[in-house]
Amino acid sequence: MDIQLGRGKKARRAYGIDEIALVPGVRTLDPSLTDTHWQIGGIERKIPIIASAMDGVVDVRMAVLLSELGSLGVLNLEGIQTRYADPEPILNRIVTVGKSEFVALMQELYAEPIKPELITKRIGEIKEGGGIAAVSLTPAGAMKYSEIVAKSSADLLFVQATVVSTAHLSPSSLIPLNLAQFCQDLPIPVIVGNCVTYEVALNLMKAGAVGVLVGIGPGAACTSRGVLGVGVPQATAVADCAAARDDYQLQTGKYIPVIADGGIITGGDICKCIACGADAVMIGSPIARAKEAPGGDYHWGMATPSPVLPRGTRIKVGTTGTIKEILVGPARLDDGTHNLLGALQTSMGTLGAKTIQEMQQVEVVIAPYLLTEGKVYQKAQQLGMGK
Repeated sequence: MDIQLGRGKKARRAYGIDEIALVPGVRTLDPSLTDTHWQIGGIERKIPIIASAMDGVVDVRMAVLLSELGSLGVLNLEGIQTRYADPEPILNRIVTVGKSEFVALMQELYAEPIKPELITKRIGEIKEGGGIAAVSLTPAGAMKYSEIVAKSSADLLFVQATVVSTAHLSPSSLIPLNLAQFCQDLPIPVIVGNCVTYEVALNLMKAGAVGVLVGIGPGAACTSRGVLGVGVPQATAVADCAAARDDYQLQTGKYIPVIADGGIITGGDICKCIACGADAVMIGSPIARAKEAPGGDYHWGMATPSPVLPRGTRIKVGTTGTIKEILVGPARLDDGTHNLLGALQTSMGTLGAKTIQEMQQVEVVIAPYLLTEGKVYQKAQQLGMGK
């Protein structure tokens, strides 16, 4: 229902992940009976979790480890890994610089040109390690480097920007990326994002995307909402884009997975995103806390080093366990940030959902006090959900 903001301006109420709760149905089932498998671009994965294409989250080693565990990691092809043959000293500078010098340092380091030979090398290293070579480029980067990516036999290409649409207007001096033509011509599957509305999600699917990323600004290290004032709370955005997926399937018979990207910290967040209609989630900061993460206790966004308008910051996330403990356990923490797969399976069992598709159909209620109700002692003592 629309809300009157003032004369001549109405607004629709939108909801974030923290404002909703999932309602058990008439049956339950043992978590071991749940099936969390999903597919994207013809690749099947057991864990519906993708690690974000951020330099503090995914490098070659992490991409291989995630693949071995049944998940997926996306390597940023416009980041440190393709600008420097040896990324280690660069990463060390990023994690040790002071707060006041951080943005300037990032702009300096990311001004180093991307080296096409390193794109080929990194993709080859992931493949040689037995991993799934999923990589990310901005639309501008896709125009420059997609041929190299294809020749390097990457498995999946994520074309990502803060906002992506099929109706982009550019100055006459620039040729915009034709997404439909791009998806048709590239010999590898293309996942496109980000978007937050039914109409744009539907158009991206019609353009040939094999997956759509949903989310603008909810990420832990992202400042787009503050810098640009743009975004839609994640629960509403996912539900709207999932509706586009379902309508597209009715129209064409093709099922295009929707991936909730950003604002997801705990197992409960993952469960709620899937209940809103997502097929999988993309997460950054939870993976950055892994012992094997390249960020060394820190996490920063893709738009942080922008030379003209940075839209991200560096946050200290610490190291809480191995990537295996974070994804599949056993959990060493009580706050929902370890054993994310186990949390999803247990939630599905509690809700009586045997598959991801059944999880998408569970009842959702508006519950703005879900995370604080009855948690006075946890909050006061900074334990569990009060951390």
